Amino acid sequence: MQVKTKAIVISSLKYQEKSLIVKCFTQSHGLKSYFVRDAFSGRKSNQKIAYFQPLSILEIEAIHKNKGTLENFKEIKISTPFQSIHSDIYKSTMVMFISEVLYHSIHEEEKNEALFSFLEAALSWLDHHDEIANFHLILLLEITKYLGFYPDVDDIDMPFFEMTEGVFTPLHAISSLTAHETSLFKKLIGLRFDNHDKIFHVIERQIVLKILIDFYSYHLDGFKRPKSLEVLKEVFS
Repeated sequence: MQVKTKAIVISSLKYQEKSLIVKCFTQSHGLKSYFVRDAFSGRKSNQKIAYFQPLSILEIEAIHKNKGTLENFKEIKISTPFQSIHSDIYKSTMVMFISEVLYHSIHEEEKNEALFSFLEAALSWLDHHDEIANFHLILLLEITKYLGFYPDVDDIDMPFFEMTEGVFTPLHAISSLTAHETSLFKKLIGLRFDNHDKIFHVIERQIVLKILIDFYSYHLDGFKRPKSLEVLKEVFS
């Protein structure tokens, strides 16, 4: 089946000497993996490789056999040319981290157009703004809406957040955040991308990030702690 769709690059892995295996989150078919032959050879090899930087947004034509094997691109072009995401050290580190989280979070070969549209809009926002210290925190929390485990905020005035059920409670359980952690988590829930207030100190931001990673681990089978987490902490310390 020939398919024409937008796609967000989640990961690219070198295969043998010259080729790539590229995992994309497509607008039309969810997660798909593609084989790119001779990506590292020929006059246009640099151009080919540039397509597959983390979270690049592409327009693709592809042949989907839908047999659980690697698919093949027929044509590729950049849908959204980023101005700063892959050249700014802070943004590129953040994008590397987010792509790794998505790699361990999205597993289904089924359309999730709402999540795709959200990611596309969020990445465009990141590319055009400089106040980005809390971007990854807000993004990770918002993604939980589309993956089905956004916190229940009906009782947000309660002092503790219980991680497994995703609810605020009056009593502290083994799987609950402390009162201080819960307070920070509540601040995050109230944030939007365009909030420029210095709402978190560096240490608080790291606490909130750990909460989010733990929250993902509770709710997604097989979720792994991103290897790029330490790099992110170092860059934003």
